[in-house]
Parts: sequence; C-alpha cells; structure tokens
Amino acid sequence: MTRFIHDQFSKDYLEELLKPFGQVQAPSRVAAEVREIDVLFTPIPSQTANLATLGILGRMATTPAIFEPFRNPASIEEIKDCLSKSLEVNKAIQREANRSKSKISDSEIPQQWILTPTASETILSGFGAVRKSDWVQGVYFLAEYLRTAIVVIHQLPLTPETLWLRILGRGKVQQRAIDELTALPANHPFQRVTLELLYSLQQNLRINQNIETDDRELVMRLAPLYQQDRERAREEGLQQGLEQGLQQGLQRGEQQLILRQLNRRLGEIDIFLIEQIQGLSIEQLEALGEALLDFVTPSDLEAWLSQQKDTTNQ
Repeated sequence: MTRFIHDQFSKDYLEELLKPFGQVQAPSRVAAEVREIDVLFTPIPSQTANLATLGILGRMATTPAIFEPFRNPASIEEIKDCLSKSLEVNKAIQREANRSKSKISDSEIPQQWILTPTASETILSGFGAVRKSDWVQGVYFLAEYLRTAIVVIHQLPLTPETLWLRILGRGKVQQRAIDELTALPANHPFQRVTLELLYSLQQNLRINQNIETDDRELVMRLAPLYQQDRERAREEGLQQGLEQGLQQGLQRGEQQLILRQLNRRLGEIDIFLIEQIQGLSIEQLEALGEALLDFVTPSDLEAWLSQQKDTTNQ
C-alpha cells in the first residue's frame, strides 16, 4: 500500500517542479496496451534556461523526457518494462512523423530517466549502463539508441544540484535532502510546494497501519516541520489580519492552511465549499484539519461540512 502512496507523491512532485517549464503528462498512456508512463515532459523552449533552478533534474528536462521513479530499487523486469514503454513512445512519434511526411531529430525523441534509490553492479552491467564524464556520479547511460539512463539516487553527490532528485530517495538520503530543503530561503520558488507535497505524503503514511521503518522515520521527521508550518501560517494570517482584528487574522491563517491541504488531497475545491469553509470557526477549522486526513473524495468534505451545519442548527 505504501508503495502506491510514494508513487503518487513522486508523480505529483515531478509534475509540480516541471510544469512551469513545459507540458507535463502524469501519467501518460502508451497506445500498445493499457500501460502508463509515470511522467512525460515536453519543455517550453523559452523556459529551458530557467530549468537551472532544479540542478541536475533541470538539466534532464531541457529536452523531452520520460521520468520513471521507483520507491524501491528497480528490478530487472521493471527496467525492461520501462524500456518497452519508452520504445512504444518512440514508435508513436515516428508514426506521426511518417503520416505528416516530416523528419524527426534525436532531440525530439524523449530521453528516459529511470530513478531508483539503489542499483547493483550486476543490474547496471547487465543493461550495459555506463557513466559519462560530463554527468555526475550516479547517472548511468544505456546504449545510445535506447535513449535511457538509470539514475541511482543514493550514489548522487551531496550537492545543491542533486537536491531535487535526492528528495525521492529513501531513509537517511531523503531525510538529509529534507533538511537541505528546509534550509533554503523561504522565497525559493520550489521550497513551499515541495514541503506541502511532503506534508501530504506524511499524512497519507500516518493513517496507514503497516508502514516500513523508513516511512515511520519519515513521518517523525516531517511532523515537527508540519507543526512549524501550521504555526507560521497562523502568524502570517495574524499579521495580515491585524487591521481587521486578531481573531479574523487567526481564522484567515487557519483557512489558508486548510484550503492548501484540501487542494492537495482532493484536487481543486468548488467555490461553494470554499465559502462554507470560510464560514467556520477556529475550533471547527482545527477539527477539519484533523478530519481531512480521512477524506478520499470531495463528497467526504461535503458530508463533513453538512454535519457541522446540522450541529450548529441544533
């Protein structure tokens, strides 16, 4: 179960980081059969220079790319499956070029990046994966025509350029990356969105009864950060609401935090639900902050709000 929780986090994470720079499809279906690529990315040419903000991840995204992240070490069969899906994408591009009687360049064919926490020497050598001198340690390229690389996250150097990939690691590697993330300036363009995704991951893991040791440690590492963020949101709300009164400022801070969490968990919230949330008291907002951990669909939120309305009317 937790594997799927992490899979969704990885897809959401890569989508949020890359969508300012191009078109992101997560997931993207392969036509040959009902299989899905985790993230298919097409950069906007005018934005490629700005990708440097994401370090090595940004360099990977300067050309069309397929990202296949794995929470557990990718197996031989899983890597083969990634190669199969990548080849199907290449065939689809070639068919479209044939129909339009146009030529495609190598730069138009997506480069596949298989992101795995670890990989044995046996697996790397079995796929003929080798390092390139102009790439950092931990990045291994397969034969040229396969347009695929295996990124071994736990082998990446501990530098700011690899931070956005190490967030997808495990155990101490991921925890160190989170520490580096929190140390970034508050105005960094990707710090806030990454922390919110991690908080959502923590909440999903927290309600799961059978989590691994790595996940339990991750939950414990994120818990104080989440609490600090909650308090910060309250303080910001207080500051913004001073002219309207401290009570209104406190409510505004709670509302902003709750709405961010709900949008992450349920997607875009309808305006009529937002209006109902804005009408809640501080005590009700705090109760909603706990209850939303169990929400799966917007209907759960509607039912909760309806229950609050019934209680108030009694």
